[in-house]
Amino acid sequence: LHTTVWFLRKTGTEQRWLERHLKDPFVKASKQQHYRCRSAFKLLEIDDKFHVLRPGFSVLDCGAAPGAWSQVAVERVNVLGIDPAVPTGFVLGVDLLRISPLKGAVFLSETDIADPSTMRTIQSLLPAGKADVILSDMAPNATGIKELDHQKLISLCLGLLNLAQSILKPKGAMLCKFWDGSEARLLQNRLKEQFQDVRTVKPRASRKDSAESYYLARLYKGK
Repeated sequence: LHTTVWFLRKTGTEQRWLERHLKDPFVKASKQQHYRCRSAFKLLEIDDKFHVLRPGFSVLDCGAAPGAWSQVAVERVNVLGIDPAVPTGFVLGVDLLRISPLKGAVFLSETDIADPSTMRTIQSLLPAGKADVILSDMAPNATGIKELDHQKLISLCLGLLNLAQSILKPKGAMLCKFWDGSEARLLQNRLKEQFQDVRTVKPRASRKDSAESYYLARLYKGK
């Protein structure tokens, strides 16, 4: 009996998720505009407002799978030279998961960005070994324990901030996802030590009931 009740609850939850997913306007728009997933619209909205991605920029996309943010970056930094009047950029995506090939992007699939050898590879691939922008939509495998998942994501972001010291250009930018929790302020303060401008952004494509937000840090102080 307990197994039956659990099964019904689980399938009921899944059914509600599926119904919400199918009604989601950003899911529909991602299919219509051929983006790999709805998260593309989070980056599009942020970039429309803050102009993080510009023609000619080199971009490192962390947690890139399935590649929607890289799609946006390829367009916005003019990797394919669609606009001949402006410079062409470069996009490098990294993820522990496999990423399907994307025209204009270089991907390091099934690769741990925390591995020291990965940083050497990234530096060898980025033009002049540096990025103008670091994007991170990374998230840890969820345990279901809210505070633990929050702490794990903050740790990922702090690790990425450490890597920025080696690869981010002066006055560069970093956009990273975080989940609300006790250590969000710690990450914010660390970013403020390294960047002149740090703000919290919650794009419309982030679901209202989600704890997800983004820190946009600009004007990197590093050398």
